[in-house]
Amino acid sequence: MVERPLGDEERRLAAALGRGPDGRSTDLASGLGAPRWIQRSLKFCANCGTRLVEGIPPTEHRERMACPACGYIAYVNPRLVVTTIPVTDAGEALLLRRGIEPSRGKWAQPGGFMEIDESVTEAAIRETLEETGILVQPGRIVGLYARLEAAVVVLVYEARIVGGEARRTPEALEIQAFGVADIPWAELAFSTSFWALRDWVLARAPETPVPDAFPGTEVW
Repeated sequence: MVERPLGDEERRLAAALGRGPDGRSTDLASGLGAPRWIQRSLKFCANCGTRLVEGIPPTEHRERMACPACGYIAYVNPRLVVTTIPVTDAGEALLLRRGIEPSRGKWAQPGGFMEIDESVTEAAIRETLEETGILVQPGRIVGLYARLEAAVVVLVYEARIVGGEARRTPEALEIQAFGVADIPWAELAFSTSFWALRDWVLARAPETPVPDAFPGTEVW
């Protein structure tokens, strides 16, 4: 199958619609292809072992890493990170102080990479339980947040705490509940966490003052 490139007018119309709310969480421009740190890891063809080369394959309209021997194309797609904002009976958000890099020591909602053999809901429950000891029931989706720098899309659920007991883990130096007015905005680990928590606060208590932009420093 040959992939059809967009025409000039189609590109103009698509660009006019903007990046959407998920684009708020990245400063990296769209359309730049896979991050260089991912491209450097793509060296040999998974089909025949030949060294991959960078270029525009005959069936494509953008640069890819492809095999000159068998034509295999190493497509690179974003990974899905599934997270939750566990909410206490008092309406507080349960956050963890990260125990691992990147952004060790900063605050974030629990979550992690979805496994290939589970649903997004199962991933949200598992990751929250692994990182905090808390069992949650995911509810409404707070939002989706793109992070082009890290090649991930972050899905954020609001979740009801239904069991377990908060405990420190290798991923969590500390676990703390924050009221809507007490979110540690400048100490958050990621811009995706900032936008998710901002959206969550504005949905729960729209009168609460929140920053307009991520005030912290992001490491990835």
